[in-house]
Amino acid sequence: MDMAKGLLRPTAALGVVAALVLLAAGCQDDGGADAGADGRPVVVAPGRPGEKARTLSPEQAAEERPDDSPNAADLSYVRNMIEHHRQALIMTALVPDRAAADAVKRLAERISAAQQPEIGAMEGWLKKHPAPAAEAGGHDHRSMPGMATEQQLKELSEARGEAFDRLFLRLMTAHHEGALKMAGEALAGGNNVAVEEMANDVVVQQTAEIHRMRAMG
Repeated sequence: MDMAKGLLRPTAALGVVAALVLLAAGCQDDGGADAGADGRPVVVAPGRPGEKARTLSPEQAAEERPDDSPNAADLSYVRNMIEHHRQALIMTALVPDRAAADAVKRLAERISAAQQPEIGAMEGWLKKHPAPAAEAGGHDHRSMPGMATEQQLKELSEARGEAFDRLFLRLMTAHHEGALKMAGEALAGGNNVAVEEMANDVVVQQTAEIHRMRAMG
C-alpha cells in the first residue's frame, strides 16, 4: 500500500468553505441573479450526496464555517517538525564536500530547497498560534521518529565518497520515514486546516523522495 495514500485525507472543511466563497463570487458576477427575495446576496451551500443545496445569507455561511482552532496535536506537530527539518538541513549541508554521486548531491539540494521554506512557514504559523507557556519548552527532540543520533551524525560528517553516499541515503530514508509517521499522527489527531495542508505536503514530498532514495541505494 502506498504510504501517501494511506496518510492523506481530504480537507473537507476547507473544501466547503472554498465552495461557499466561489459560489458567493459567482452570485455577484451574475449581477445578483441569485439574490434572495429581499435583494440581498445569498450563498448556495452544496448539500451532501443525495441532499439538496441550501441557500444561506453571508452571515449564516460565516457562522457555519468549521472551527479549525489548533489543538495539542497541531502544536506538537509544528513545533517538532521544525526541529526535524533542521536536522535534515544539517545532513544535507554535509553533502557537497563529501558525496561521490551527483544523484545524491541533487537529492540533497532538492531536500534543502523544500524544507528551508517549510521551516519558515511553520515558524510563521507558530507566531500566530503560540503554544501555552506550560507546553512551550522542555521537549526532547532526539526522541522524535527518524532522528539521527549524535554518533550517527558524527559518522556521517567523517565519511567520504561512496561510504558517505550509502550512509546518507540510509539515514535520510529513516529520517523521512519518521516524518511520515509524525505527519500521519497530525492528520489523525489535529484540527487546524493549515497544519493539515503542511502535513499533507510532507507526505507527498517525502514519500516520493523515499522511493527515489531506495532506488539509488
